[in-house]
Amino acid sequence: MPAKPTVFVVDDDEDVRTSLTWLLESAGLAAEAFGSAEAFLTSDAAKRPGCIVLDLRMPVMDGGTLFEQLLADRCTLPVIFLTGHGDVPTAVRFIKQGAFDFVEKPFAEGQILEKVRQALSRGVSLATRERERATLRARLGRLTDREREVFDRVRRGQANKVIAIELGISQKTVEIHRARMMRKLGAKNLPELIRFTDVLRED
Repeated sequence: MPAKPTVFVVDDDEDVRTSLTWLLESAGLAAEAFGSAEAFLTSDAAKRPGCIVLDLRMPVMDGGTLFEQLLADRCTLPVIFLTGHGDVPTAVRFIKQGAFDFVEKPFAEGQILEKVRQALSRGVSLATRERERATLRARLGRLTDREREVFDRVRRGQANKVIAIELGISQKTVEIHRARMMRKLGAKNLPELIRFTDVLRED
């Protein structure tokens, strides 16, 4: 059973961390607080389901640098930035790079709770999608070289006859490789194989 999604609060201001964690937990949400970007990175939080509420301005490693590190690490946790008024243009730039949203300080309790719930929902969807991709990548790794060649051509929409000509094998042999490839991937039909291809294309 997947772990309960958690809201990871990353802010160097202890009062903000404490009050925001209390607010989230009083709303029935799981929350964990970190006093620095470094503390977050040395934990296992980035590998767990949930979302991040991240202060943009912090000493040593600021929120923007942490966000860019998470992007480089292909972390899929949605990020909500906490910003001051002067930081809005920077927050907008990070949204264009993939951040979920930003909230200006001081913020209303209802506003931050609404954003967090939306981010958690998005985070669950992303985590589910990533698990599906991981499963399909593992299945793809079980294909033989010839089955992978057939797979690559089937996903491009080529007919068995065309594949046979390109690979220099009989159409019957293509059909055998195709059947084995479909079975290993767990695809019952061509539309399902195409859906798998769409999922893998997101890597």
